[in-house]
Amino acid sequence: MRTRRSTIPGTQHLHPLPAAVLTALTALLALLAAALTPAAHAAEPAAAGTAAATGLHISNGRLLEGNGNDFVMRGVNHAHTWYPGETQSLADVKALGANTVRVVLSDGHRWTRNSAADVAAVVADCKANRLICVLEVHDTTGYGEEAAAGTLDHAADYWISLRSVLTGEEDHVVINIGNEPWGNTNPAGWTAPTVAAVQKLRAAGFQHTIMVDAPNWGQDWQGVMRADARTVYDADPTGNLIFSIHMYSVYDTAQEITDYLNAFVTARLPILIGEFGGPPDQWGDPDEDTMMAAAEQLGLGYLAWSWSGNTDPVLDLAIDFDPSRLSSWGERVFHGPHGIAQTSKEATVYGPGNPGDTQAPTAPGTPAASGVTATSATLTWPAATDNVAVTAYDVVRVGAGTETVLASSTTATATLTGLTPATAYTLAVYARDAAGNRSPRSATVTVTTDRDPGNPGTSCAVTYRVVGEWPGGFQADLVVRNTGTAPLNGWTLAFAFPDSQTVSNMWGGTPAQSGTTVTVTPAAYTATIPAGSSVQLGFTGTRTTTNGSPATFTLNGTTCTSG
Repeated sequence: MRTRRSTIPGTQHLHPLPAAVLTALTALLALLAAALTPAAHAAEPAAAGTAAATGLHISNGRLLEGNGNDFVMRGVNHAHTWYPGETQSLADVKALGANTVRVVLSDGHRWTRNSAADVAAVVADCKANRLICVLEVHDTTGYGEEAAAGTLDHAADYWISLRSVLTGEEDHVVINIGNEPWGNTNPAGWTAPTVAAVQKLRAAGFQHTIMVDAPNWGQDWQGVMRADARTVYDADPTGNLIFSIHMYSVYDTAQEITDYLNAFVTARLPILIGEFGGPPDQWGDPDEDTMMAAAEQLGLGYLAWSWSGNTDPVLDLAIDFDPSRLSSWGERVFHGPHGIAQTSKEATVYGPGNPGDTQAPTAPGTPAASGVTATSATLTWPAATDNVAVTAYDVVRVGAGTETVLASSTTATATLTGLTPATAYTLAVYARDAAGNRSPRSATVTVTTDRDPGNPGTSCAVTYRVVGEWPGGFQADLVVRNTGTAPLNGWTLAFAFPDSQTVSNMWGGTPAQSGTTVTVTPAAYTATIPAGSSVQLGFTGTRTTTNGSPATFTLNGTTCTSG
């Protein structure tokens, strides 16, 4: 009934609670309200909290900027470590109004380690887009229950290895030591390693605000973080520590949400909702409306999961990383009541007056193309103007009622790469200012790329696999491999279902279906398939009593081999 789903692309782990616990959970939460309210007798935070502030810091249970301004996070999570090429994402979430982004990193224990240079680039990208940057190590997810998870101590060592690129960024960066660093097995084991990791970072000289996630896959349904929060907070000699609760299907009633958040507020212990979801699953329907309303009422931050790229795309805020294609979940988070657009205020560290800048730039002039080849083109346009300053431009492809961002630039010119040969592109430009205001769209120009005379033709293999079925529906994976000697820059996949199945929702590509025939064009991040490499797509669909696999697949009109 209540569970926590993993936030790991490529796999989806569900962690159902034991049946006996489910029966007692309502009573347990009620008891926790009285028995586990963190240090309810303590009216003030520990004296350690009076340490001198060097940037973002905690005072009297609140997150403040270095100048004393109260800062309330309003933003999203972005899976950078798995999608390092999606560098436009921070600009996109800023343009939609976010003031913070929580960035997924890896310390190398489970996924590819993000280097110091990469982390420095992420921080610079946050600052360029006037976002507060919460950096988190994801390898710790579900430790104690998830065999592949790493320890908080290993994560702390990773942060220490990054000290040279993080020191001096205390105004802009919060360090989230490890994501959901304990599963449902013996969650009481979370407290001591959390204290040790915090103290290890402080001993290494870190003055940043540190964020710590709860056990129980971040949801703390057994109340360990709630009970031990004062102990953990007091163990930080600077007092610059904030707690993060992740709210998914455990939090499906208003009472559970408000009881939990108010327990920390009453004890003057800083907290935010570091992840949350709204779409229902088979274990429950999270009450995102109360989460967002309570956060706004209490002046607490929230960071929605997640921008794009989930294995199960129901939690994608933007479809295929496209800010012009927000999902219903994305529309709720950005534009709904108590949403980001309505409540977010930019950090004052980025300059006085800018948080109140609501005037958008003028539309850029009509773009003109030059240097057109089979796979690239240069676009130039007359500059826009703004009451403060134009800081960036976005070049978009326009078609069929949608827009796809192809490039961004800080000047009035951009070179587009990775285009498909012999293809017509209708292009336009938007201007953005530092406060995230976006201009009207420019007039369009149509550019047709050259044919590729050296293209040796398409050679391909496709693997199709049904990974799950249920009455009336199923989920399938597609692996498309380029077995040729030249990269494929843009492609169209076609196949026919044998049993009248239909595609409901696809990730990694955009489907079109006529009868039983399906054609798929790529998402931005699957558009290029290097020679000898592959891309993976997936979809959910409807079926009747049978669910046979397609017999033949073609790529750009060429029949592919199977496997």
